[in-house]
Amino acid sequence: MVGNKDALQAHLQTGLTTTCRCWAIKRVDGQEFGFTDHDMELRFDGLTFKASTGLTATAIEQATGLSIDNSEAMGALSDASVTEADIEAGRFDGAEVRAWLANWAAPDQRVLQFRGSVGELRRAGGAFHAELRGLTDLLNRPLGRVYQKPCTAVLGDMSCRFDTDAPGFSAEAKVAELTAGSVIRLAGAASPDSGWFDRGRMDVLTGPASGLWASIKQDDVIAGGRTITLWSGISGGLGLGDRVRLTAGCDKRMETCRKNFNNLLNFQGFPDLPKEDWVLAVPKKGNPNTGGSRR
Repeated sequence: MVGNKDALQAHLQTGLTTTCRCWAIKRVDGQEFGFTDHDMELRFDGLTFKASTGLTATAIEQATGLSIDNSEAMGALSDASVTEADIEAGRFDGAEVRAWLANWAAPDQRVLQFRGSVGELRRAGGAFHAELRGLTDLLNRPLGRVYQKPCTAVLGDMSCRFDTDAPGFSAEAKVAELTAGSVIRLAGAASPDSGWFDRGRMDVLTGPASGLWASIKQDDVIAGGRTITLWSGISGGLGLGDRVRLTAGCDKRMETCRKNFNNLLNFQGFPDLPKEDWVLAVPKKGNPNTGGSRR
């Protein structure tokens, strides 16, 4: 339900106000949390905004044009909402944030003041500090093509367009053994061959770490399963018996794109770029630089 801004404006003009701030945080895994700085819970848009979190926020800096809107939210770490384990696991990275100014006596009188995402998260002294980045922050990213030999796309993204759900390019298995480092032994998924999931990703499907993922550094087939080495471990409580999904990786070479994925039409690299020694080459007898095709 859209808030009644006109009614809120009329309420503010009375001079005696009953307003508070409300925040909704939606993680990338779909879980949504509501917070308010009022001393009682509020409910609207199908979400309960809890008052027991002690969440507060600094003033939201907003400007016209392309200036970046930003703010910072602060609150206590809680087992019921924002936990230190979830922050450490990265579950709140990039979460969507919406902030309202609302009349707690009539919650339908409200206005959306901020919409953006969670940036840097810090935790100290039993509390967290979350940087809130406005929608214009997306305009602060460098855009454009990079001319290089390897492909610049990520396997399966909008530029690559390859369907990673196609048969043979993913496999599910169970965690059979965990080591002190980032090496995991899996039961099942004994095919395809070793190295097929190098540079791929491992998504956790069940258990406390469900919804988290990590990049695969090395993939080796062993008796009854595989050994996966991750670039960095999963800190969300991966346990024995948890099911994971492995997705094939790509080394960004044109030969790999053609042989493994038959996706050369969408290759986003420039394999015929000359090397530095060719750019710096000078005319020589017996090896003339005619300007012709390097092929």
